[in-house]
Amino acid sequence: MNKKTSSLSKKILKINELLIQKYGIPYRPQNSPSPIDMLIATILSQNTNDRNSYKAFTNLKNNYNSWDEIAKLPVKKIESEIKIAGLGKQKSFTIKNLLNTLIKKNNEISLSYITEKNDEEIIHALTDFPGIGLKTASCVLLFSLKRNVCPVDTHVHRTSNRIGIAESNTPDKTYVLINNNLPENIAHSFHTNLIRLGREICKPANPLCGNCPLNKICKFKNKNYSSTGRNIEKNFMLLDNV
Repeated sequence: MNKKTSSLSKKILKINELLIQKYGIPYRPQNSPSPIDMLIATILSQNTNDRNSYKAFTNLKNNYNSWDEIAKLPVKKIESEIKIAGLGKQKSFTIKNLLNTLIKKNNEISLSYITEKNDEEIIHALTDFPGIGLKTASCVLLFSLKRNVCPVDTHVHRTSNRIGIAESNTPDKTYVLINNNLPENIAHSFHTNLIRLGREICKPANPLCGNCPLNKICKFKNKNYSSTGRNIEKNFMLLDNV
């Protein structure tokens, strides 16, 4: 079945329209960051909030002249620079290994060689690096290369399953369901606004269902109407500010 005309595709399109009515069309910078900048920023974003990961990223970018200079640092030094983002040992190893592998493979720290590949080839190339999974690789596709790909983090996974887009027990399975049925040219707004929905309204516990723009079409069985207070806006998105 053509993904553009499937019933799930139509539902995703409707959800995107309702989210835009609520949140507007998300900010997107005209100039995209390089794939290597985006990849490292996304590594730093794992299991922390956007403001802490942004601070860790700017620590690296502001304190050193290039990724080549950072590649020469001991892992412990990288860890100290990014500690605000949490998981310092894991993330510093992933970054150090990524930079050194690119030097050995291509004699330069660049991911320009992936830009002519198709989406699946890019996912495969990036997930070959230790510590880089599907969500991180797909963020490079969307935010750096502007491909019509929707990354699936915990917020997108949770909201998609509650709304009724997916019935899956892992973000990677949800990723396949969404992206096999994703209409053209909506990935950025759909992904970004679903994250806002998950942060502000469709929270893991005590969701504010009375405030939700998707309430009428949402399939979530345990809707919560006991708490309908004002949701706190959380609209800073790291990957649109790299």
